[in-house]
Amino acid sequence: MSTVHTPATSTSTQTLQPPTGEQRPAAAPTPFSARVAVGLVGMLLASLLAILNEQVTAAAMADIQGAFSIGHDDGSWLGALFEAANVATMVFAPWLGVTFTLKRFTIAAVLATMLLGVLCPFAPDLAALYVLRVLQGVAGGCLPPMLIIVALRYLPPRIKLYGLAGYALTATFGPALGTPLAALWTEYVSWRLAFWQIVPLGLLCCVAIQHGLPADTLKLERLRAFNWIGFGTGFPAIAMIVTGLLQGDRLDWFDSGFIRAMFGGGSLLLALFLVNEWYQPVPFFKLQLLKRRNFTHGLTTLLGAVILLVGMAAIPGQYLARVQGYRPLQTAPLALLLAIPLLIALPLTGALLNLRRVDSRWVMASGLSLMIATCAMGSFMTSDWIRSNFYLLQSLQIVAQPMVIMAILMGVTTGLPPAEGPFASAMFNTLKTFSAAIATGLIEGLGTAREHFHSSMLVDQLGNRALIASQSGEGAASTADLAHRIHEQAVVLTSADLYCVLACIAVALLLLVPVLPVRIYPPWSTHPTASK
Repeated sequence: MSTVHTPATSTSTQTLQPPTGEQRPAAAPTPFSARVAVGLVGMLLASLLAILNEQVTAAAMADIQGAFSIGHDDGSWLGALFEAANVATMVFAPWLGVTFTLKRFTIAAVLATMLLGVLCPFAPDLAALYVLRVLQGVAGGCLPPMLIIVALRYLPPRIKLYGLAGYALTATFGPALGTPLAALWTEYVSWRLAFWQIVPLGLLCCVAIQHGLPADTLKLERLRAFNWIGFGTGFPAIAMIVTGLLQGDRLDWFDSGFIRAMFGGGSLLLALFLVNEWYQPVPFFKLQLLKRRNFTHGLTTLLGAVILLVGMAAIPGQYLARVQGYRPLQTAPLALLLAIPLLIALPLTGALLNLRRVDSRWVMASGLSLMIATCAMGSFMTSDWIRSNFYLLQSLQIVAQPMVIMAILMGVTTGLPPAEGPFASAMFNTLKTFSAAIATGLIEGLGTAREHFHSSMLVDQLGNRALIASQSGEGAASTADLAHRIHEQAVVLTSADLYCVLACIAVALLLLVPVLPVRIYPPWSTHPTASK
């Protein structure tokens, strides 16, 4: 129980205080006030801005490619390069934020994200657009990690869970808004708004952060202890693996030498990065935090939970588009049904977990059980399903997602000193976005494999019993109709298979709940086990 607090007083850690600089704010904590609350809201909006920029441009990518006359293969790199830079940057953003102060660093990252977004529609060629998207991925990747750091530093224990609910909002509400906003801009205004929509929100959050957050002193002396080995191995490692995950399905996975190089080289560099971080006195990842059972359980569950969230959001949209011919505007109500109630469900879940008698493990188990039920119902889908058939499944997610995400955040952050906030934020946010890339690769790769399998099985069964029409015209029409029906049924069966896979992941996470985490109490509680 005392292992979390003991290092703050140990001689070995004291010698690291000058280069890290994270202990000084903890020594003289800033009182929470309405002004600080405004700054925290600004940080929340900055994190939401990064998520919306990522999700809306991804949802509007078909229109963006059309506007630039970009083919599918070249267009796929717009998303892959952005995500690779975005995920890799999150490893190092907390360290840089502490060095240049959270206030200055976040405002600079917001302004850079906005400026690059404004420039994207004016890119003169594809190469310039690639460069702009990579730079915007770097700038956007700096924003989400800052929110956890300021929440741990400034929020008093009584309302800390509500602040974490705000962070959970960016992980659930933000992605759910991607499709509706993309549909709004591309259908009724202009595809350029997919890039420019962040400007008003960015200006607002910059004003709130500048006005609300206290001004820390620059800690430029930390630059002398910059972890160059960690940066030189970690950034390319994560960028290469993410690129492999997002391009794997298009390039046929390990049959491609490029994908083998991405995974092989990335895995080797990642191993070197983790070894270096373990022995590094001023690391980007403090791997020693994994000795805390709840922290390890939180990261493990986060990996599976993000795969569940991404998968459950992707399957209905892909099915409706490919089988029923829905455009993003027609699937938008399905996303809004989940997004809007989360504004209420997340704070309510925070209030529930803030009760001392409530065990967060039971809350998480309940949420995972609802996810299993959702997947089980989805596995019975047929080609007759339309948007309304998914409403019940989405309604269950309104309750399930806050339970799981909030319980994870509570387990990861409870008992964590503000000085360790940057380390936890780097590990948590990097794994969250990395898990989203894994989920995309899993859905695409497994979906393609299962669709090919079901198509082959259906054609084989049909070949044993089909009757060929005698007239050529009728035969051609029948063949075209038959091919469409086979494709349709293969997509339905593949979607059902993906729901079964997600159900298995949820069951595995549920089985971890009674084994790995220990009982914790709300941050305001003085119970001794609150620091576990």
